[in-house]
Amino acid sequence: MSDFPVCLHPSLSGLKLLSEHLDPKLLGRLTQLQELDLSNNQLDTLPADLGLSHLRILRCANNQLGDVTALCQFPQLEELSLEGNPFLTVSDKLKVSFLLPKLRKVNGKDASTTCSQVENLNRELINRVTAHWEKFMAALGPEEEAEKAQADFVRSAVRDVHYGPESLSEFTQWRVRMISEELVASGGTQVYEADNPVGPTEATAACRPQAKLVVLKRPADTPLNLSPNKRVCASPLAQMEGSPVSSDGSQPALQLEPLHFLQCHSKNNSPRDLETQLWACAFEPAWDEGRLGATSQTVATCGGEAVCVIDCQTGIVLHKYKAPGEEFFSVAWTALMVVTQAGHKKRWSVLAVAGLRGLVRLLHVRAGFCCGVIRAHKKAIATLCFSPTHETHLFTASYDKRIILWDIGVPNHDYEFQASQLLTLDTTSIPLRLCPVASCPDAYLLAGCEGGCCCWDVRLDQPQKRRMCEVEFVFSEGSEASGRRVDGLAFVNKDVVASKGNGLGTICLWSWSQTWAGRGSQSTVAVVVLAHLQWSPTKLAYFSLSTCADEGIVLCGDEEGNVWIYDVRHILKQPPPLPAAPQAPTQILKWPQPWALGQTVTKTMVNTVVANPTFTYLTALTDSNIVAIWKRP
Repeated sequence: MSDFPVCLHPSLSGLKLLSEHLDPKLLGRLTQLQELDLSNNQLDTLPADLGLSHLRILRCANNQLGDVTALCQFPQLEELSLEGNPFLTVSDKLKVSFLLPKLRKVNGKDASTTCSQVENLNRELINRVTAHWEKFMAALGPEEEAEKAQADFVRSAVRDVHYGPESLSEFTQWRVRMISEELVASGGTQVYEADNPVGPTEATAACRPQAKLVVLKRPADTPLNLSPNKRVCASPLAQMEGSPVSSDGSQPALQLEPLHFLQCHSKNNSPRDLETQLWACAFEPAWDEGRLGATSQTVATCGGEAVCVIDCQTGIVLHKYKAPGEEFFSVAWTALMVVTQAGHKKRWSVLAVAGLRGLVRLLHVRAGFCCGVIRAHKKAIATLCFSPTHETHLFTASYDKRIILWDIGVPNHDYEFQASQLLTLDTTSIPLRLCPVASCPDAYLLAGCEGGCCCWDVRLDQPQKRRMCEVEFVFSEGSEASGRRVDGLAFVNKDVVASKGNGLGTICLWSWSQTWAGRGSQSTVAVVVLAHLQWSPTKLAYFSLSTCADEGIVLCGDEEGNVWIYDVRHILKQPPPLPAAPQAPTQILKWPQPWALGQTVTKTMVNTVVANPTFTYLTALTDSNIVAIWKRP
């Protein structure tokens, strides 16, 4: 049989093809084929030896692909479509850019930005592997066998050389192994130029089956330049006079260095947008709990019509999701174990986002698409949170004065969610913050509301599916204390609650267990106050507080752009009675006044501030479209 003509563009779309149906012997006859459509099938991989070396356009949308290494067999590929493959991640898309040097478009969009990101990552990894090689060889004993030493070097490099976010770890480990093997093969004499195109050795190595990786979806982010004349030392922290210290007076300062300032929520990606208000952020939990020192450096932020997922170390916006006409107010993470059609188990990081339109959108973060929408409320959703014990249980709180508990379920084989409503909790005022009780999250839910702090029984073994507030908590004796807004609420540990909004200029620390024990049959109960923390005297509302429970830290922004930091461990260890006067903050992190539009942003409001569990990174969101990230060295 002769070769098919050059102009032949066969379509194999929508034929329910499995990977084993792609016969390399048959397709290999199409030696001059330039365009192939494999979309809308059930392919989980591509055969590695199809022989289509002249292929320029490949469409593989809406399949089950879980790996992209086989694409290296198409060196002339210029356009590639991979939408609707839910198991491909950010690393897979980065890998595509590395493997295909002539690629111009991915999923109909220009690929140059991703290629630039790959070059930057590649350059840094080359530098780090080379430094690791020099250190490794310097420590090598003369008696060690060369072959074993080389194998040890590759293993140690893959284990010890890290850069970038956890979501890119598959890509970085893949490249580290490749670079390490090149160094070993050349005896350490190979000089890498990160700006050079991929060489034949690297391309060949890349074709070998490897673990999966992830790709970037980078919007047009505008980083802000930190004003050099505003920071003359490494740390922008200034400890206040009278700040509390430990009993021996030796409490160390928490050194935090300003790292990134981003305008990634700009309307129409405009660098002139200093008006979009940013409202909520949350760090992705470190699901890999078995790895020593595992922690997350990936944070989700929301404001305006956009949700961004940012790597704090590099400042790279890994994903950006936009919903025109929406204004997002809240984000929350969970992880679901999904079973594929082939029976394989995959862990999905799912981000729930909600806001003005009353819809909850469920985003498959690493694949970069929305895989479910819940029409949760007829009015705006102020906040949402997942149950800490049931990964599919989601609370939503709305301006319709209702809190609803949903079971979002796990996605089916078409990657669709079928959410069901479990409970409806009625409120007498708008709920602003949600907080499952740390010691019994399946039994009780706290909510900070416009009218105060309330508690509901959320046990699912009770018959009533619609419930009223069981207890209202007040923060001082007398009826005048009831009805005050609580716009900040979080547990410091299993017992101690931090709340804000009930008294100007203070944050209250109170005991859940002692308060609940004294409840009796009362519907209104005064909280057992442990301490008050000094905060801004502003009369403005809706500055959300957060806690870093493992570190005993309470955080809150203010109207001047400052971040108030409290290490409350020493306060809670003091014997009663605690001082009646509010305790001063451990430190105040001053606004570092970054440059934007040729001038310094001298003042802003920090609406929310959150740290990751190990307090390595701190992220603050402002009302001037700035995401500010600090790092503790």
